[in-house]
Amino acid sequence: MSTFERTSYHDQLSIDTPEQVELSYSLAGIGSRFVALLVDKLITYASYFLLILIVVLAFSAASRFQDQMDKLSLWFLAGLVLVYFLINWGYFALFEAYWQGQTPGKRVMKLRVIKDSGRQITLFEALARNLLRFVDELPGFYLIGVITMLCNKRSKRLGDFVGGTLVVHERTDEQPLLFQSSPSFLQSVAAPSEAEPWRDAVPAMFPADAVARLNPQDLVVIEAFFGRMLDLPLETRSAVAHRMAGQMAAKMGVPIPEGTNPERALESMAYQMRSGRR
Repeated sequence: MSTFERTSYHDQLSIDTPEQVELSYSLAGIGSRFVALLVDKLITYASYFLLILIVVLAFSAASRFQDQMDKLSLWFLAGLVLVYFLINWGYFALFEAYWQGQTPGKRVMKLRVIKDSGRQITLFEALARNLLRFVDELPGFYLIGVITMLCNKRSKRLGDFVGGTLVVHERTDEQPLLFQSSPSFLQSVAAPSEAEPWRDAVPAMFPADAVARLNPQDLVVIEAFFGRMLDLPLETRSAVAHRMAGQMAAKMGVPIPEGTNPERALESMAYQMRSGRR
């Protein structure tokens, strides 16, 4: 469930997550998204220039073997079409899927693509929203996309409607400790410090038979928490982690070691569950 509120500076969106946590975002408008797109287009145009340079050099070298040119030309043109497709559509989709919903342009403008539910987008949503990009571009200068964004409260273009996504301003009220861009979600992105419980290797805090009482759905819940940490205020994140750790400990039938950071305990549970399945 989500609510929309217009303030004097930003369009504010509030999303109620299944964990009963309210996430607030500032929706990205046309201006910031245009600048981000401009940066990304400059990068793709530089890639096109490099591709053209490679083509010129390839034809120059191949001219020495004129008798083989006819056989190779079709394969070469097919390769060019594939590379063009990967640059034109793959650039946006792959960056957004595996770079926390950001392209280089969005990162410069501190924007991020998320699902309507507030979760991080997957490759499927990234592909869906970007395959419709060619429609949003029509008849030029993203005219259809701009008109669509002006006609709905969430500034969605057609690709966002198809992919079920939103573009929001990145939250700056905290520095994320973890991110979930692949199954190896336990990687740390923060610099080590005395206050960070993540700088060491993950210890096994609980007996194996106790961890075995947790099911795959419990692992999904823990991973979902780590995937949303960057969206939660510090106080809310601490409360959710404490509640989840207590529930998991009760299910395992063992207490959380005294003085243990609940987030560290959850990380250990997930690590032991994954190690046990391997």
